[in-house]
Amino acid sequence: MPRTALLVSAALLAALVPLSSARADADPPPTPVDRFEGEVPFAAQPAEGIFTWGGDSDDPPSLRLADRADAPEGAKVLAGSYDISGYGGFTHDFAATGPAHDWSARRGVRFWWDGQDNGRKIAFEIKDGGTNGEASELWTTSFTDDFTGWKQVELPFTDFTYRTDYQPVGGIDHVLGLTRMWGYAVTLPTGIEGRFAMDGVELYGTADQSLRASVTTDSAVRPVEAGGTATVEVGVATTGSAPIDEPVTVRYETAGGTATPGKDYTPVSGTLTFPAGTASGATRAIQVPTSKGTGPSAARTIPLKLTVTGAEAPAETPLVVIDAHGLPYLDPKLPVRRRVADLVSRMSLTEKAGQMTQAERGAVADGGDLTTYALGSLLSGGGSTPTPNTPEAWAKMIDGFQLRAEATRFQIPLIYGVDAVHGHNNLAGATIMPHNIGIGATRDPRLAERAGAVTAAEVRATGIPWDFAPCLCVSRDERWGRSYESFGEDPALVESMETVVQGLQGRANGADLSRDDKVLATAKHFVGDGGTEYGSSTTGTYKIDQGVTKVTRAQLEAVHLAPFRTAVDRGIGTVMPSYSSLDVLGDGRGPVKMHARADMINGVLKGRMGFDGFVISDWNAIDQLPGDYASHVRTAVNAGVDMMMVPYTYKDFGSTLAHEVVAGRISERRIDDAVSRILTQKFRLGLFEHPYADTTGAARIGSPAHRAVARKAAAESQVLLKNNGGLLPLKKSEKVYVAGSDADDIGNQTGGWTITWQGSSGNITRGTTVLQGMRAAGGNVTYSKDASAPTDGYDAGVVVVGETPYAEGVGDVGNGHDLQLSAADKAAVDKVCAAMKCAVLVVSGRPQLIGDRLDRIDALVASWLPGTEGEGVADVLYGTRPFTGQLPVTWPRSEAQLPINVGDPSYDPQFPYGWGLTTLTHVPRGGAATLRALGVAAAAAERAGADRTGRELVAEARLIVQQKAGQRITAAVAGPFADADHLLLTGGYAEAVRKLTQAYRAS
Repeated sequence: MPRTALLVSAALLAALVPLSSARADADPPPTPVDRFEGEVPFAAQPAEGIFTWGGDSDDPPSLRLADRADAPEGAKVLAGSYDISGYGGFTHDFAATGPAHDWSARRGVRFWWDGQDNGRKIAFEIKDGGTNGEASELWTTSFTDDFTGWKQVELPFTDFTYRTDYQPVGGIDHVLGLTRMWGYAVTLPTGIEGRFAMDGVELYGTADQSLRASVTTDSAVRPVEAGGTATVEVGVATTGSAPIDEPVTVRYETAGGTATPGKDYTPVSGTLTFPAGTASGATRAIQVPTSKGTGPSAARTIPLKLTVTGAEAPAETPLVVIDAHGLPYLDPKLPVRRRVADLVSRMSLTEKAGQMTQAERGAVADGGDLTTYALGSLLSGGGSTPTPNTPEAWAKMIDGFQLRAEATRFQIPLIYGVDAVHGHNNLAGATIMPHNIGIGATRDPRLAERAGAVTAAEVRATGIPWDFAPCLCVSRDERWGRSYESFGEDPALVESMETVVQGLQGRANGADLSRDDKVLATAKHFVGDGGTEYGSSTTGTYKIDQGVTKVTRAQLEAVHLAPFRTAVDRGIGTVMPSYSSLDVLGDGRGPVKMHARADMINGVLKGRMGFDGFVISDWNAIDQLPGDYASHVRTAVNAGVDMMMVPYTYKDFGSTLAHEVVAGRISERRIDDAVSRILTQKFRLGLFEHPYADTTGAARIGSPAHRAVARKAAAESQVLLKNNGGLLPLKKSEKVYVAGSDADDIGNQTGGWTITWQGSSGNITRGTTVLQGMRAAGGNVTYSKDASAPTDGYDAGVVVVGETPYAEGVGDVGNGHDLQLSAADKAAVDKVCAAMKCAVLVVSGRPQLIGDRLDRIDALVASWLPGTEGEGVADVLYGTRPFTGQLPVTWPRSEAQLPINVGDPSYDPQFPYGWGLTTLTHVPRGGAATLRALGVAAAAAERAGADRTGRELVAEARLIVQQKAGQRITAAVAGPFADADHLLLTGGYAEAVRKLTQAYRAS
């Protein structure tokens, strides 16, 4: 779907545009854009053409070039019909292979419209800058169809406004330059069945200088310490950077605001003149002196009003802000508790509501609403990035938002959050780690901590202090589209990997949070999101994500709550509830959305577990609660949710929350508790003293040292499931045939939540593919993606197959996804494995059903989603590192077995939980006798608390069992083998060896 095809917000459709059929005599002849006589084809990017789009298959309108005797221009018109339930319209994009068009000499765009007098708004959008029509900035206006028959609609460029609800590239420069135009789009009315006709799109009139020249200021907000002098730079800029043609004058005066003239500052006024011929970019300075003052004070504002002649005025009035000073909460020597209490005591209800609100960066445009609504937090949703997507642009963007907070009464800094779930995955060029399922496969807690530390350092270096990670779900059904976000199916494994919390945050007491390489972490999703029942979801076409988890109280405690107890003990700073519902069998309540479960959030998390951080909702999650909007807000806040992620409805949330408090349905005590928890973390992060980005660590983003950690994680995450004849590791002297869809695709290799929410195939970020890693390792490699190249004369084949990226419920099995390889991947496996000894690597977020081909495959590797460092995969393929990974989830024989998990009474998988063959390691000899000796030694280690020794003894026993069992993995072998790995993680070393001995005897 074209990215232009998003619904235009109602706020942008508010103005009725003047209609006219005449032009001034002095105007030059119009410049045609579309005559609709057949000169422009129906085609999409990268070619020039007209195309339709819509929210679903029924929404795109029909289009045709129709012969009309009454055509205003020529013989044909563009005509069509529509019946749109979501959103829909059509676009004319100019060819991406050609130059952009220059519209800067004209006053506006106009066209003929065949009115139906339906009274509906019709949005007209133009595209400015960027690389093509689908990667440009979007500017919009509208007209009303309140007439009958043909009318010429004129849309002056001065009427177009920057779209704040959607930008395909996150915005470029927020300036309608008109020198690089890529076309236009029309959004048709929804909710009615209709027809339309359009003709003669053209550019008209002559631009006045205000369309080519604008007055700018260096900043919308200029903070200054009391007694200092604020300097505001005022400049003039032109499209194309040409000198101005006519003089530009700027009258200025200080007036209004909360500061008192003569007492807090010296009033100033005057006129700045930029003569004709002044170069674009020239500036003049206005200085505003302030007074020292006599005592403590909140921040005070001084608007600097500008009246511009000869150019477009700045969109905002510059605001000088005299910094707050002398108040206890500003004293870094005081304990955090006292600073919080002092600040909360001074805040109004509106300011408190603002602190409890989190908006999406794309919704607040340049950030003025941050000041107006005293917002406490912003986030970047998946794929919500600045342009260009660089560390410098991230820091600049966030600093710009942070500056807006300086204009509020108490200058409370923002806390900015991102989903950095496997590295700083929204940032192009960042180090991307394996997804959590791969980290779980490493069984290496210290490596998990190092991966978290790299992520934290790269995130904080771009000015972001808060990460919505780690996901502590216990994945119990691999049909779930989020299963790769889990460390595994065993709560003991998830708990063991929670060293990642220290990697992200540092010490459990929060003492490291103010460091430039640490971030506030988030345990998600509380609680039970990994246990939802297949078919229970009611969200769109989702099958299992956001569904219902049905458990007994004992199962809830042992499986789903256990990781959160560990996270609280590790000092986790925030917790995010799940979209899913919890149905505790026997409590009589039935399924209840987690955002409404006060018994779990207030009672268990904050009460019994003693969690002292704050609870942040998931994206628009309160909208899924029953009742009206006031009920949504009331229920979630009273349940214990402290901050609400309401990306585009932040205004409604703030006003509704305040109204509910005034009405007595939410207590002021509850509000103060929520705000105190939020402010506590802001103080711990050091944001009051250092609100702006510390970019000293930016040079380490994507650095060799960071990528070395990701490479090690990728290598350790590889699970060798089968290795007949010792095919792996390969020898560099061997001639190797490489095939498969995922061998040379960094996008598939990194999976969902990479650059965008869903991720995408292709060369989306900097990294090394598996194929590139094999070549870098010195392998003698020939590559044929579809295995179409001749297969004669090779020593071995490596076929890299698997999934394409997805995220959340979009990836649910049954929602356009399954656990089967694609037809192309199956064909590649069949061809290569029939011609030579072959190793198959499965790049996926969950097990793939490959049992029908297993006999023809010599070696099988679960590669998971290894991230950007394909050299780590090559390291184990060529024996630079040994295969050491173990299955973090059970690998089923068929989809009918799902859900299947360690400890199930009926357990007969293809490969059991914990399975993982090892290379470059000697397998102990002696069979049963050796196992008996290992059992005795393990019991002694357990008694002595020698955990490292105990783990090593169990690992040796596991190797013995795997060597004997080979591929004859029966239910009698699989059950005790999987149980042993769970026991190993819980410290039951002697019992783990006993279980392995049982598996040995059954093999």
